[in-house]
Amino acid sequence: MNSEIENENIEIRLLLEAIYQKYGYDFRNYSRNHIKRRINNRKTLSGFETVLQMIHRVLYDRSFFEVLLHDFSINVTEMFRDPSFFKAIRENVIPVLKTYPSIKIWHAGCSTGEEVYSMAILLKEEGLYEKALIYATDFNNTVLEKAKEGIYSIDNLNNYILNYSKTGGRRDFSDYYSVKHDSIILDPSLKEKIIFADHNLVTDGVFGEMNMIICRNVLIYFDKELQKHVYRLFYNSLCNGGFLGLGSKESVKFTEFHHKFQPYELEERIFRKSFG
Repeated sequence: MNSEIENENIEIRLLLEAIYQKYGYDFRNYSRNHIKRRINNRKTLSGFETVLQMIHRVLYDRSFFEVLLHDFSINVTEMFRDPSFFKAIRENVIPVLKTYPSIKIWHAGCSTGEEVYSMAILLKEEGLYEKALIYATDFNNTVLEKAKEGIYSIDNLNNYILNYSKTGGRRDFSDYYSVKHDSIILDPSLKEKIIFADHNLVTDGVFGEMNMIICRNVLIYFDKELQKHVYRLFYNSLCNGGFLGLGSKESVKFTEFHHKFQPYELEERIFRKSFG
């Protein structure tokens, strides 16, 4: 490793430590390649010559920290993202959830909320919405506010309609939104059973006794040690027999928790917490 790269890596570690010490957000165990790309992109956009200069700015300018926080946040989502995942929930998970007197579902790392509202629609169509509570959490308050609004660009509408159809949707997707200018506004009734909350998977603790946890395409940005921490958090937050839905490149298979979760819909990365 040449000295220039070594110095940059040291500076990145110092920046992440400064963020943790000053603001309490812990990115020290995020995937180093992911964090490095985001930091270098912000360094270029902001006209800094070194990461060291960014440290001073972070410590003395909260607004710059907020910008960096948004850079670190993973905000790629859409309504019924990966339709086959939601189709598997509709056909193979919902029948189990219907046997419970009440259900609690946690969307961890919910970003701007599209997949949360997708779940709300699915539960409505399957007659489960009234006995459900959906917890939608993220560490980024900016995207949480966007999620609470439930207002999205009309540019994405055709893709949303197609995704919904592929999940086995039972109605016309237009039943769930209205159009105003260049935006779609989701029906307010979809929010009635959703609780939006600030929660950080890295630093915050167990979250209730959930029947299902959905955390998709977040763990791929964590290193192995942090992934282990989060899997433990999910295990302790799920009731026995609870479901865990992960992203297409994520799995408990090669972790120390593989024996505590049984594959349920392996192709869709849905696992079930072992009983007992």
